[in-house]
Amino acid sequence: MLKKILIPISLISIGVIAYILYPKTNIIPKIEQKIVETSVKVQDLKETIAPKPTKILSTGIPDSHLIKTYFIPQAPEKNWDQPWQDACEEAALLTVDYYYKNSVPDIQTIKSDLLKIFEVENQYSFGHDVNIDQLAIIANEYLGYSTQIIDNPTVEEIKGFLAKDIPVIIPASGKTLYQENKHFKEQGPYYHNLTILGYNDNQQKFIVHDVGTQFGAYFKYSYSLLMESIHDFPNTKNKQDINSGDKKILILLK
Repeated sequence: MLKKILIPISLISIGVIAYILYPKTNIIPKIEQKIVETSVKVQDLKETIAPKPTKILSTGIPDSHLIKTYFIPQAPEKNWDQPWQDACEEAALLTVDYYYKNSVPDIQTIKSDLLKIFEVENQYSFGHDVNIDQLAIIANEYLGYSTQIIDNPTVEEIKGFLAKDIPVIIPASGKTLYQENKHFKEQGPYYHNLTILGYNDNQQKFIVHDVGTQFGAYFKYSYSLLMESIHDFPNTKNKQDINSGDKKILILLK
């Protein structure tokens, strides 16, 4: 009977001694990491539950706005072979289309709809890289939207559309975007398209669905960098000349 009592007591004693002698250096980093993770979650929660009050500017629009919609990756099955490697234009277009239709598609639906757009582009003899004028044709004649192309857009013009819940499609230099988005491979593509969904004047940042990376949902780019990046596919048809491409944005209207 005494042995039965002594064995558990011995085990408990060993455990207490081991805990006391266990190097604190193994515990502290885990605690610090947990504190960091908790702080990030708390900050995210604060921004979600108690965002900074929205102000109406002299222009009549709020100082921040966000359109919430489903994220459409250009490579829905994470296959980056062609045609998915150059499918950013079509994915940016579908981002707006699904938003207007209040659609929440599954991966197979996204893939199917992208393939249908590729077929339309083949009928028009478009290449893998579709410029803004060609994208407007697809949006108008295939998806049925009115379109508006803005030359040399300003930050205020873009914010004006966003404040009215109208997403903005932009063609861009991925090499420029790479300065703030390191999720791109090979320092970003020469020619890229994405959809702007919101802005925040306090942060001086646009909020986008960047279809080119799996981390692209509601990604934030600074006003200055995103505006610098805007370039349509160059007239030379050479991607490397992207910085010579016109500054244009595409608006779809229901």
